[in-house]
Formats: sequence, C-alpha cells, structure tokens
Amino acid sequence: MEGRAVRIVLADDERMVRTALRVILDAEPGLEVVGEAATGAEAVSVARAARPDVVLMDVRMPEVDGIRATERILAGMAEPPRIVVVTTFENDSYVYDALRAGAAGFLLKRAAAEELVSAVRLVARSDSLLYPAAVRGLAAEHARRVPSAAPPWAARLTEREAEVLRLVATGLTNAEIAARMGVGPATVKTHVAAVLAKLGARDRTQAVILAYESGFAGTG
Repeated sequence: MEGRAVRIVLADDERMVRTALRVILDAEPGLEVVGEAATGAEAVSVARAARPDVVLMDVRMPEVDGIRATERILAGMAEPPRIVVVTTFENDSYVYDALRAGAAGFLLKRAAAEELVSAVRLVARSDSLLYPAAVRGLAAEHARRVPSAAPPWAARLTEREAEVLRLVATGLTNAEIAARMGVGPATVKTHVAAVLAKLGARDRTQAVILAYESGFAGTG
C-alpha cells in the first residue's frame, strides 16, 4: 500500500450517506473511493471486483446485512480488505457480532469528517486498534455474560508473546509496546505476528476479542 492511495469501497443502502462519505474521502490526499454498494450482497461483489484496502460497511442493510457481508468478503478473497462497520450505536449487538465475524473496527455514523479520515488511515496501517476503549468494553461485556474455559492457545504463547498480547489488549500500538518493553518496534511486530498465528486471529481486533472472551486479558 505504501506509495499509492488507500482504496476504499462504501457500502450503505442510503445514497446520500454514500455521497457524503465519497465527498469527504476523495478530497483527502492518499485516499480514493473505488466503489459503492447499496446492499450487503452488492458489497461482496464490488469488493471482489475492486479489491479495495478498506470497506466501510453499514451494519444494517437489505438482502444481506453487514455481518454476513463481512464474513463473505473475508472468506472469499485471498487478500481481503480491512472492514470497518458503520453504525448508529456503538453498543449495538450487531457491532460486536461484526467484530467477531472479522471486522477490523467500527465507526459511528455521527463521526466528524476528520474522525472518518483518521479511522480509514489507521485501519489501513493495521498496527493499532480503532477506538480501543470501545472494543475492549464490548469484549469485556461479552466475557462477563459467557463463562469461558482456559484458552487452548495460551499454553502455546511464550512469556514475551503473552506480555505482548496483554499490551495489545490494552490498545497500545507497536511503538508504545516497544517503549514499554524496552525493545525495538521490529521485535514487537514479530511478536504480534506470532501471537496472531497462534491464536488463529486475523488481526489485532480479533486478538483482543479472544483475549477478553477467554479471560486471558488482565490475568497475571
């Protein structure tokens, strides 16, 4: 992605919403809207054809909702885009279901233009969480409702990897984790990659959800 514009697909059943998003994003250097979709089914087709880096996905759409569309895009592409679900309420159960389905984060429909642009750039980099406090809150709430057994992957983590996962779960970036641990960012990047592989997680968001749901996050 380095050296070229971040390619974006907009999926929302309201034309005015898509138009507003396009105006904001296309006005920003390094960002380019390459497709639009009015339904979840169309979002899947457009994503496969346009091969974007990021999809802004309305969580509630006709025919196929944003959750199912997210699952289909991630399962059907060798190099799938990062998907950000767009919602009215951050505590909507649809949001958590979308994150569990593989979405990299969520964005509120009332977000300001600068928040929208910042969110797209952040998820495209994929080295930090979008709205980490909100993601942690959703994951912790789910963990309180559903008792969980000890995660089978915990025993496979080295001591360093376990430390990195706990720091990722607090929302720290690679650079912040490196400073906390006294190592280089490249070392942290290697540890994060190993953690994701051992957890079978697609990205940091999925790792945080697994860490909280299993009760691993916050343990000694």
